[in-house]
Amino acid sequence: MFEKEYDVIVVGAGHAGCEAAASAANLGSRVLLVTMNMQTIAQMSCNPAMGGVAKGQIVREVDALGGYSGIITDKTMIQFRMLNRSKGPAMWSPRAQSDRLRFAEEWRLMLEATPNIDFWQDMVDGLIIKDEKVRGVTTSMGQKIAAKTVILTNGTFLNGTIHVGEKQFGGGRVGEKASFGITENLTSLGFVSGRMKTGTPPRVDGRTLNYNKMEEQPGDTNPGRFSYLPSSPILTNQRSCYVTYTNHKTHDLLREGFDRSPMFNGRIKSVGPRYCPSVEDKISRFSEKDRHQIFVEPEGWNTVEVYVNGFSTSLPEEVQYKALKSVPGFENVKFFRPGYAIEYDYFPPTQLKHSLETKLVDGLFFAGQINGTTGYEEAAAQGIMAGINAHLKHNSKTPLILNRDEAYIGVLIDDLILKGTKEPYRMFTSRAEYRTLLRQDNADERLTQRSYNLGLASEERLIKVQEKIKKRKQLIDYLSKTSFSVEDANKILTKKKEDNVKQTDKYSKLLSRPTISRNDLKTIPSLKKFLKTSEMNDIIFEQAEIEIKYSGYIDKEKRNAEKLKRLENIKIPRNFNYDDLASLSFEAKEKFNKLKPETLAQASRISGVNPSDISVLLVSMGR
Repeated sequence: MFEKEYDVIVVGAGHAGCEAAASAANLGSRVLLVTMNMQTIAQMSCNPAMGGVAKGQIVREVDALGGYSGIITDKTMIQFRMLNRSKGPAMWSPRAQSDRLRFAEEWRLMLEATPNIDFWQDMVDGLIIKDEKVRGVTTSMGQKIAAKTVILTNGTFLNGTIHVGEKQFGGGRVGEKASFGITENLTSLGFVSGRMKTGTPPRVDGRTLNYNKMEEQPGDTNPGRFSYLPSSPILTNQRSCYVTYTNHKTHDLLREGFDRSPMFNGRIKSVGPRYCPSVEDKISRFSEKDRHQIFVEPEGWNTVEVYVNGFSTSLPEEVQYKALKSVPGFENVKFFRPGYAIEYDYFPPTQLKHSLETKLVDGLFFAGQINGTTGYEEAAAQGIMAGINAHLKHNSKTPLILNRDEAYIGVLIDDLILKGTKEPYRMFTSRAEYRTLLRQDNADERLTQRSYNLGLASEERLIKVQEKIKKRKQLIDYLSKTSFSVEDANKILTKKKEDNVKQTDKYSKLLSRPTISRNDLKTIPSLKKFLKTSEMNDIIFEQAEIEIKYSGYIDKEKRNAEKLKRLENIKIPRNFNYDDLASLSFEAKEKFNKLKPETLAQASRISGVNPSDISVLLVSMGR
């Protein structure tokens, strides 16, 4: 019924599982994707959106590596916005509203069109382990399926429990059963598990909303896209989102149900995402606030279903309904289904190597919410890395490890492995110390070559990146060596109400001014002509502008990154005896023995480790 032995078995077909299966298969592995429901592949379980602050950068990185998430988002988006445009380019973050049904459909179609992927609908209830090495999986139907490597991407399904008020029932998502057996199997092998919580808001009938009482949030006038591939479609028509606000009445009505809230009466004991709290948590923690934002997001092109972002809750459904009716625009609202909270098992990610392979079992990888993360984007990033590294593992090749100065994906995995997490981990730009280097516009330049060298990114991707780099360098060279006329410059400066110049200078000097943008320079006839004849598009000019304006910051981060790399190159022997170092602090010994850092740089990033501990290590290693 099955192949004698698969190269990779992926358990779970959410965002992590789909990217894992696609990446391993595209590298040449024979992959089996096992899911409990073939109809919910790549389901957007929560909000119908991809990207956002730092998350948009991750989607771009996944795309640059040869993943599918960016392409599928472009094919199914109904709105595109570049967030944080008013801030520096390190903060710019693409975000798209997606058509929920089309997103899942497109994912399935692309997976089915990917050679080397087989599918099986069943629940995996255990692992086949021999000599501390994974050999395959067992299923609830009694199948034993052999594999060289296994990737667990179970999402919220491991012993999942759904809460709505005082009601609780098993499930990994509303209307879908939970998964059992894997947690017990892993803990019997010595793994440590924990519980986490997440939640989702009610879905409502858009026909019953009064949008005239809300603030419209249209998409960008010139919408962008996520994928760097030129074949990715450009959005020509968009659907608006809307913003409204809770009020004192809303808060009072919600408080009436607090005694029946599983969050406050002790039914939910696990920790939820700090940066995406439930509405009852918000009004409890921030009682001084008069109102909270509610984002009204359409679920697709043709459906009337609406996602009520900002109103995540596990209160009794009648309390949810009564309170939401007090929000402007929702006076006549009809529910499709109430919000709910879900508790599920996860495994603290300090039990993993940077390749996402477990330390205890050879060939076993974890990706997504099983590692304590939250978000489609974080899951997709882990999925593609686990898929790549599972392929490299069974081919006895060195794993792909991205450094913190190379990608947000590198920051994400490094944080998980070295720091762990006691709450659902979400990526932010503030977590990346080299965020000026890790911009959304240059993910292709940072990662495509590495992916191409592995055999994942296509030659088409590589050629496009090389052309882009060449043209940008050409443009920067032109702007740095070509002088503007006093007349042309002063026309722009007068409009900006700035002091005029008395002598000519290079275009780059003019562009370096905070108030001057590339759009201003495009009004100069000679430069406009050069851009046209050289076929310089706005994307290339934007990148050139960023490099010129922020060259000081970029150079500083590059220097800091080089210092880090020197420590990354100092490897710590796998069986290094920390206990013999009397000068090492007790906490450092404990952390090093538990986490087993592979390099001196990793050791330095472990919380509780002091510079003096690193100095002791350096001396002991003869450095």
